[in-house]
Amino acid sequence: MAQWQGERVVQLAGSRGACSDCSLFNLCLPKGLDNEHVQRLDVILQRQRPLARGDVLYREGDEFRTVYAVRAGSLKTYTISREGEEQVTGFHMPGEMLGLDAVSLGAHPCEAKALETSSICELPFHELEELARAIPALQRQLLRLMSKEIFQDHEMLHALARRNAEERLAILLLNFSHRFARRGLSATRFRLPMSRSDLSNYLGLAPETMSRLFKRFQGQGWLHSRGKEITLKDMASLERLAGHCQERPCDRPDLSRPSGGG
Repeated sequence: MAQWQGERVVQLAGSRGACSDCSLFNLCLPKGLDNEHVQRLDVILQRQRPLARGDVLYREGDEFRTVYAVRAGSLKTYTISREGEEQVTGFHMPGEMLGLDAVSLGAHPCEAKALETSSICELPFHELEELARAIPALQRQLLRLMSKEIFQDHEMLHALARRNAEERLAILLLNFSHRFARRGLSATRFRLPMSRSDLSNYLGLAPETMSRLFKRFQGQGWLHSRGKEITLKDMASLERLAGHCQERPCDRPDLSRPSGGG
């Protein structure tokens, strides 16, 4: 097996870390590619040295050279205001990609930091472009991923716009539920790697408001929270609160019920 080269990356072709051996195969870039094409992708794939919690993957303004896929762990993306205040713009979990928002600019518009020990795969974009020209299926997958990222960002902004605090939290919890389910994990029991402060920052809420919301949701019997461990106990109520109704108008949960601490 190849050894670490310098401080950053190692080629994965032929190693156990290659795409074809990855448990996230169907979530990431190789989806829809045949074995021959995946092997060609393996040749350019690089594996970054594991990031420790708090390590920065890239900074705002860094030259764009690479797109990244989360293999294990999780990261957050954020911007820094002129006053030095952080604004969280997204959370990224295994099987998800980062860096595609820098393609048009040629530089990263935000920063990415590990929320926990994380393993990252790197795909040099210039080599990826050349390979995509030779493999139409890969080109289509790249375009699909870029379109999906734009669509998901738009959908989340639309979902959170003009919503109250309870609705925002319900929307985000259901978003996490869906993303864990896509990885074959439980949709109702999971660990959130980010802090409550990061969650409140992302939703545009004060930290104390976030704490009250979790107490209220727990008091209503919609979830159970113990540290970062979350159990969603009443998905139907959360979906009604989030407005995820297709067949009939949503009957919102009764927020006037005693919350036991809200």
